[in-house]
Parts: sequence; C-alpha cells; structure tokens
Amino acid sequence: MASSVQAQLLQTRPFQFRSSSSARPTSLRCICSAAAPSTKRSYSITLLPGDGIGPEVVSVAKDVLLLAGSLHGIKLDFQEKLLGGAALDATGVPLPDDTLSVAKQSDAVLLGAIGGYKWDKNEKHLKPETGLLQLREGLQVFANLRPAKVFPQLVDASTLKREVAEGVDLMVVRELTGGIYFGKPRGFGTNEHGDEIGFNTEIYAAHEVDRIARVAFNIARKRGGKLCSVDKANVLEASMFWRKRVLALAEEYSDVELSHMYVDNASMQLIRYPKQFDTIVTNNIFGDILSDEASMITGSIGMLPSASLGDSGPGLFEPIHGSAPDIAGQDKANPFATVLSAAMLLRYGLGEEKVADRIESAVLETLNKGFRTADIYSAGTKLVGCKQLGEEILKSVESHVPAAAAV
Repeated sequence: MASSVQAQLLQTRPFQFRSSSSARPTSLRCICSAAAPSTKRSYSITLLPGDGIGPEVVSVAKDVLLLAGSLHGIKLDFQEKLLGGAALDATGVPLPDDTLSVAKQSDAVLLGAIGGYKWDKNEKHLKPETGLLQLREGLQVFANLRPAKVFPQLVDASTLKREVAEGVDLMVVRELTGGIYFGKPRGFGTNEHGDEIGFNTEIYAAHEVDRIARVAFNIARKRGGKLCSVDKANVLEASMFWRKRVLALAEEYSDVELSHMYVDNASMQLIRYPKQFDTIVTNNIFGDILSDEASMITGSIGMLPSASLGDSGPGLFEPIHGSAPDIAGQDKANPFATVLSAAMLLRYGLGEEKVADRIESAVLETLNKGFRTADIYSAGTKLVGCKQLGEEILKSVESHVPAAAAV
C-alpha cells in the first residue's frame, strides 16, 4: 500500500525539458519526492472515470499507464468503479460501498471528473459532489497538492500578459478533509425573525492545521524556501486559530521564509504578480478557489494535475478540471491533466520515479511537436481531438525522447 505523506516529502528531483523557443533547459520541479523506490512489480489501481469527459480522459491515461509501465517491467491491474452521477444513475447513491471498499484496498486511485447539469437539482446527499467528498473522507486524504506551472510552450495561451505569466511555478497545498465543507452544525432552519436560513460551520482542530502545515513547510523547504499561509485572520476566528498554529510550527522550519496573506489580497496578488509565490498553504474552501484561479494563469485548467495524500493508504489522483458536460462525447477534451495526474500517481503513490519521468517527458515532447486540443490551440499549432492527442502521447512514451533534447 502507499507510504505516508511524510515519507514522500524528502527531496526534490528537477525534471528537465526544453522549450521549442529556447535552447536552454528549464526545470520543471517535482514538488516533493516520491515514496521510496518500490520493489514491487505489480500494482492495483482503481479507476473512477465518473461523468462528462471523465471517461474520455481516463481512457487515455490508462493507455499511457499501461504502455509506460510495461516498458519498465511493471504490471498494472485496473478495476473500474462508479462514482458521482454515473453511480447515482446505476445505484441511487453517489459513492457505492463497493467503490469505496475497492479503492481502499488498491495501491492508488485515478479519478476523471464528476457532476453535470443532469444532477444539479438533486438533494445534497444525492449530488455527485457529495460522493467525491465522501471518497476523500473515506480514503483519509487530507493533503491536496495542486501545482500551477506555466509551460513555455503555452505561455501565450494565458490570458495574462507574457511578462506576468512567464516563469510562474507555484504549488497550492490545500487542506482537504476539514473546514466549512465538513464542519458541523450545518443545514437549514429558521432564525428568530422567522426567516428561512442556511448555515455552515468553519472549524479546524489543532491536529488538522498542524499536519497540513507540516506538509506545506516540507514542500516549501524542497522548492524555493518560501511559504505563504493564506487565511482571513482579520475577521474569522477559525483563521485566527489557523495562523496561530502555523506560526508555532514555523519555529521548527527556520530555513523556510513564512509570510501570511488575507485571502482577498491573495486572490488579487495571484493575478497581479503570481511569480511572488512559491508554495501556498490554506484551508479547504480558500484552497478550492485559489487553486482554480492559479490554474488559469497557465492558460487552461485542462493542463493541471493534482494529488491528494494521507498518512497511509492509497492516494487519490485527479485532474483539477470539471466534467465539462458541454463537450462530453465530442472528442474535444484535453487529456494532458489526467495523464500528468497519472504521472503523479506513479511518483507519489507508487514510488515509480522512472516511469513518472517517462510520462512527463512524453507530455512535454508532445507539446513541443505542436499538438493541441481546442482549449490550448493557437495559430501555428496542430488542432487534434482527445483520442489523437492520446495517440501522440503514446508515441512519445514509446520513443522516450528526453524533453531537454526535444525540438
């Protein structure tokens, strides 16, 4: 089974690639190290394609995993299970017991996307998103790592000016299983004036703040040595407590430069000057919002992977984009984020560094060759669909041209 988060945050291994417009290699940081190199040659992976474009992008990632694994003598056994809207339609619940049971027994879990207009009006306990929250809670994955890296090949796809977007390389560390999404009391009721109300509770225990802060400090230590803790400590007691705990832990990480920023200012600064950030740590709801904002600096939310890790058991790996029901089944989806999530699965979930390197190199080589889906297309590049892009990634996996030598 997967090793602990603390064992995974040991060292940084830079991955080298070369932009097609530059002769100098650029470093694509691995945010934290993988688990210790594995002696296993066989792994079980739970696939949760989900809804919308989820099945399309997961299919590409599965093919990439199978090929890359086989080239390194690794056997991967996949079990496909239902989650989200697909599970609701088939079983009446967004997370069937069988899905959670199989996921817990696997070595890693790869998720596509969940949700869609079809289920938007369902009661809360019958919404696809409830299944995802239950899955995260069931797997006890509390640390969500969301990198936002501007690829040189895609810098002009960003809506920000080139001088603002170029060189952005940051990591959002989001607390995933606490805060307002899980806090109680919550629900609906009536206030003293007879008005109907809805209410939620933002609450954090000391151990919840401490464990996510330790992960973030360790990540920052292996990146640029800078950590920004984002809160709303000028208004919210939960944020005041968050800041107090982070400050106390900072004494153990004298080599990390710690700063604090209110969430409203942080959201503005991410657009004004994103290169000021190296590692950001924040709570569940702020992390949800800020990581999506950061993703758009890169040009497309379709490029960014994520990893959700716990102290033990399998990690959960997924692209940060949604189910995109408007383009589902039209072969327009961008599979890069899911393929890169598969690489994170290999690196952080299974400890298979070389296979992860091979996949990441293949993604960069495919970009260097100019292949693009519609969301990242620009003049002079080659517009292709999800399936063809998957085929091109497979060709690059097979050829394994080092990204630093790609043209």
